[in-house]
Amino acid sequence: MQSMRCNRCGDGVRGIRAGFRGIRAKCAGSGNSVVLPALSSLRRLHYNRPMANTIDLKTRRAIVTGGAQGLGRAITERLLDSGAGVEIWDLDVKLAQSTAAELRGRGSVDAVKVDVSSPADVERAFAESLARGPVDILVNNAGIAGVNKKTWEYPIEEFQRVIAIDLMSVFYCCRTVVPKMLERGYGRIVNIASVAGKDGNPNAPAYSSAKAGVIALTKSLGKETAGTGVIVNCVTPAAARTAIFDQMSQQHIDYMLSKIPMARFLEPHELAAMVAWLCSEDCSFSTGGVFDISGGRSTY
Repeated sequence: MQSMRCNRCGDGVRGIRAGFRGIRAKCAGSGNSVVLPALSSLRRLHYNRPMANTIDLKTRRAIVTGGAQGLGRAITERLLDSGAGVEIWDLDVKLAQSTAAELRGRGSVDAVKVDVSSPADVERAFAESLARGPVDILVNNAGIAGVNKKTWEYPIEEFQRVIAIDLMSVFYCCRTVVPKMLERGYGRIVNIASVAGKDGNPNAPAYSSAKAGVIALTKSLGKETAGTGVIVNCVTPAAARTAIFDQMSQQHIDYMLSKIPMARFLEPHELAAMVAWLCSEDCSFSTGGVFDISGGRSTY
């Protein structure tokens, strides 16, 4: 990841104020104001650091929705490095195929084009993935931010679009995949919610509503499958500097950063590490849980 050091003298920096377009800071040595370069290319983003701890997912097969870039790619990489085979489900099939080709040296990985907001397309994609072998893990990661507007100004069609992609897709995927997991007596489902679903972000009513729904759906499904070998949990990350920032105003990005006590955004590899454990057999007595990873913003 990019170094948090002055681009003039090389000393460390303080007073970091980050955004997708750049990072403003003060040099700890000279006191000069500096601007560190923004994340200019997702293709150059180092999604995962070498694993500090090894999670054993050998023989397991996973579906990661939205797994071609951003947090989804970080999760895909971590699962591959843990020994799992991964099915990348993505609407952008060219990007998914490119990502799969790039990562194929690290394990078994295939790309599937799917519109997760369509129940029929989810069922088709699942049949395609099942043809390559049973699915043990489902990570519902695909999502969009939507526009930043106040609730009474929010376009109805945009609100419905965000709900369809961020919430209904999780329902469709779980509804399709869970029966096969129940047949085999084993499964791990991890839903990527958001701290916005806990706290509610102003000017993001659709996104906040959708992620709150993901949290509630996780709790409900987790209780329904308790004792079956199928474990369902969700994570509530703070924001990470990924392509989703392109959908947000700089004012909203600054607002999100201001709420994080650690004064930085989430790194993709940090979320991927938590998800990998939730996908493993080591996670055996937590279901319907909400696992926070927000830098201290939400401590419940």
